[in-house]
Order: sequence, then structure tokens, then C-alpha cells
Amino acid sequence: MPELDMTNAARRAFFADVVRPYDLGHKLIRVGDFGDGGYLLPNDLEDIVACFSPGVSQQSSFEMDLAKHGIPSFMADGSVDEPMLNIPDSVFIKKHLAARTGPEVISLEDWIKQFAPPEGDMILQMDIEGAEYPVLSTLSSEFLSRFRIIVLELHRIPSILMKPGAFKRAYTALYALKEGFVCAHIHPNNASGTVEVEGETFPRVIEATFVRQDRVKQSVPATEFPHALDRRHRPKGPALNLPKEWVGPAAGAD
Repeated sequence: MPELDMTNAARRAFFADVVRPYDLGHKLIRVGDFGDGGYLLPNDLEDIVACFSPGVSQQSSFEMDLAKHGIPSFMADGSVDEPMLNIPDSVFIKKHLAARTGPEVISLEDWIKQFAPPEGDMILQMDIEGAEYPVLSTLSSEFLSRFRIIVLELHRIPSILMKPGAFKRAYTALYALKEGFVCAHIHPNNASGTVEVEGETFPRVIEATFVRQDRVKQSVPATEFPHALDRRHRPKGPALNLPKEWVGPAAGAD
């Protein structure tokens, strides 16, 4: 991996390369509610054998919609006793995800080993309040590559861009996404606010959808922001614009 001793500008450029969205040749569909708990995915769900969905909280419309496509969900959250909805063929464990398995937590790799079908592509949908970075950082490439589609809420973005320590903690996860996947969609979470960084306004949290590279049909910079299927997390809250450096062709591209 490249050196981690980067300038602020280099950190911003690296993060932009991770989250820059492209039209990958798949129509985007909304899975889950038209509000919090729903996400945009490529319409490439055929033959997906399972979804792993940590961070259930009070939302499970995403997993219910996947069940309608014949995709069972494995769900985890240490803060609730069970999902809000009775999802067909789902399996729930009352644990949080962590970098390593412990008495009240489980690593993503151990969770996959315990429950995943032995073969077939899967979906990862994860909203775990900043723990996505250590969790993904400790997942081997063998298991990461099982996921055809990854949907994440990425947290603490201003800190990652401006604070070397925060960037280093997130770097391994972001690098794995950059190397193995292409971003298909991003949407700022307007419930979490923004921070101004060196004259640019950045959301604190974004939803990001990634597609494994072998499923990419084309790679054309996306231009529709917000997408027609996007919805604000807080319907009466302000709409947030995406930073200009995240959208359009990468710097230096033809």
C-alpha cells in the first residue's frame, strides 16, 4: 500500500478516488423504505445467496425487500433484542461487530465463517457508526471478495480528511474498497450535518454503494445528484450538496 504520510490535499484526493461514483452499466434500484433504512443498489441481484446486515437498529425494510428477491439476511445488533420486522429466512444475533471477536462482539470474518453459504456472491449492508473502518480493516481479501455489492454508511469523514490519526485508522478499509470495488452511488446524510474543510463543505456521513470490479459493465462518471430515488434522511432538513472533488472525472483524467 502507498505511504500513509500524506498531506491534507493527498488525503482528500485519496478519499475522493474511493467514493467517486460511476455509472457502472446497471440501473440503480431502491431497496428498503423511501427514507432512512433504504439504499440504492445496482439491479444485479440475480444469484446472490445472502446478505450480511450488521447495525439493524430500528430498521429492517432493506432486509425485507431483499427477502422478496429470495435473498436471506443474516442480521446483527447488540443494541436490540430482535429486528422490527419478521424477515423470512433471516438469522439474527444480538452482537455488535468489532475488529476481533469477544464476549459481546463478533468479527465480520468469524460471522461469515459461522453462517455464510459455502459458495455464491453476497451483499454487505453496514451502518455501524464508525466501526466500519476497523471491521473492514481486519477482513481478509478472501472474505471481502465474497461480496458482490457493499452498502456502507461512512462516518467521520472530516476527521479522516484532516486528521492523520483518523486517516490511518480508516486507511486499510478504504484502500481495500478502492482496490477491489468501484463506487456506484453516494448520498449525503443530512441528519449528521456538515463541516467546512479548507473552503469546501463536506458531509460528516454518507451512504456509499460499491460494486465488485468483475461486475462492472462500464465506468462512466455519474452525473445525477441527487438520484431520482434518493431521499433525505430528515425530510424537513436541508438538502446537502456533494463536494465538487467527489463527482465528475478524477483529477488528471482524460
